[in-house]
Amino acid sequence: MKKILVIVGPTAVGKTALSIELAKKLNGEIISGDSMQVYKKLDIGTAKVTEEERASIPHHLIDCRELSEIYSVADFQKEGRQIIDEIVSRGNLPIVVGGTGLYVQALLYDFELGSQDESIEIRQKYEQYAETHGNQKLWEILYQKDPQAAESIHFNNRKKVVRALEVFDKTGYSILTPKEKPKKLYDYFLVGLETDRAILYDRINHRVDAMMAQGLLKEAELLYKNQPQQSIQGIGYKEFFPYFAGEETLEQATEQVKQNSRRYAKRQLTWFRNRMKTSWWDLVQAPETILELEKEIVAWLESSEG
Repeated sequence: MKKILVIVGPTAVGKTALSIELAKKLNGEIISGDSMQVYKKLDIGTAKVTEEERASIPHHLIDCRELSEIYSVADFQKEGRQIIDEIVSRGNLPIVVGGTGLYVQALLYDFELGSQDESIEIRQKYEQYAETHGNQKLWEILYQKDPQAAESIHFNNRKKVVRALEVFDKTGYSILTPKEKPKKLYDYFLVGLETDRAILYDRINHRVDAMMAQGLLKEAELLYKNQPQQSIQGIGYKEFFPYFAGEETLEQATEQVKQNSRRYAKRQLTWFRNRMKTSWWDLVQAPETILELEKEIVAWLESSEG
C-alpha cells in the first residue's frame, strides 16, 4: 500500500504550518483536501496557503476551478488519487491537508461515487421536482429520507441533493453510510490537530478579523455579484450577502461569519473523532510535542503494514 500522511482538524489550529514543515523534512508534496480552496480568486476566505508560505513545496488541488464550476467529492476522489500516484512515482510523500471530512474519507477508502449505472430516470424526477418546487423543498425530501446526508449538504447544492436521493432510492442506504464497509486503499497516518475549545474559538475570531483586514469583503462581494451555484456556499462569504442587500450591518455579518466558523470547527472535530482513527495533537498549547509527532511519523514511514 502507498503511504499517505494526512493532516486534519478545524480551521485555525496550524494545519498549513505543520504540513509545510513536515513536507520539508520528509520530501513531501501537499494535496489540499479542502472543498473551497479549489476555486480561483477565493484566497482570503478559504485561508489558502500563500506563495510565500508554500516555501517552494509543491501544492496540488488549489486554484484548479473557476468560480462558476461545480466541484464534487467524486472529482476530488478521482483527481486526488491521480496526484497521489504521480507524487509516489517521483519518490515523494503525499501529504493531504484539509478539514473537509467527506473528501478525505472518500479519497482514502473505496467509496463508490458516481457509478456508471446511475439511474437517469431518478435524477430527472428530482431535477424536475426542484424546478417546480425549488431547492428547499427538494432538500426537505432528502431530510425526510436521509437526515444524515441532508445535514451535510447545503439545500442550494441541488446536484449533491439529487445524488444523495438517487443513492438512497437505489440502495436504501445513505450516501454517507454505504451497505458494505469500504476498504482502505492506502497505508495512511492521520494526524488530527486540536486545542482547548475556548482557545480555538478565540483563534477563529481573531482569524476572521485578520481576514477582514486583508480584504475578505471584496471576495464576498465578487460572489454576491456573480452568484455561482456552489462556491457561494462557503463559510465566510454567504454571511455577507444580507449586508450587501442592506439587511444587516457589517458588524452583524462579520459576527455571523465567526459564529458559523466556530460551529463548523465543532462539526469538523466531531467528524474525525467519530469516523476515522486519528492521532490527536495540540501543537497550539504544546508546540514542543511536534518532535514526538515527527518520531511517530518516521517510525510509520519505516514500517510496513501487515
